Amino acid sequence: MKTILQINSSLGGANAASTALANRLVEGLRARDAELVLVRRDLDREPLPHLDAARLSATAKPAAARSPAEDAIAADADAVLGELLRAHHVVIAAPMYNFGAPSTLKSWFDTIARAGVTFRYTANGPEGLLRDKRATLVTTRGGIHRDRPQDHLVPYVRTMLAFVGITELEVVYAEGLALGEAPRNAALARAGQEIDSLAARIAA
Repeated sequence: MKTILQINSSLGGANAASTALANRLVEGLRARDAELVLVRRDLDREPLPHLDAARLSATAKPAAARSPAEDAIAADADAVLGELLRAHHVVIAAPMYNFGAPSTLKSWFDTIARAGVTFRYTANGPEGLLRDKRATLVTTRGGIHRDRPQDHLVPYVRTMLAFVGITELEVVYAEGLALGEAPRNAALARAGQEIDSLAARIAA
């Protein structure tokens, strides 16, 4: 059975536009394949610790060399990493905050970027090890920023996914959500139609 890992990172919880659009994609995929397994992680409701020296040291050490406190840190990080390793498709719901990714999403990337597991260093530079997965980023923003220099979210997500080997990425944008009711509704409708088409194409 294939698994979808949905990562929600909005402060708005279940009512957030990015979450609703990601849910629509996931539901569209599951409607076409009843055997798909869904794993959801809400980074706002259950934020991951930001990367610090203790967390980095604990996950880098062999299990036999860890203290009990380090074992607990590593077990938490391993559970998050395991969700990604088991997934075939990663769906990331990410609003843009102050031109970048939510800090909770960065903490997730810091957790899953594990040398020797999701990437490795070679003579030719780092090599991603998760080449058998695909990803979809659903991003919402109040203004219009697509393909502009101030959009630091999409390039960051694209770079981090490629770093661990996930290069098959599709991005769905819903922009201008703070520009009034009519622009917001139109943007959400366009994004919804794109998501429906994407679900049909992926499932084909």
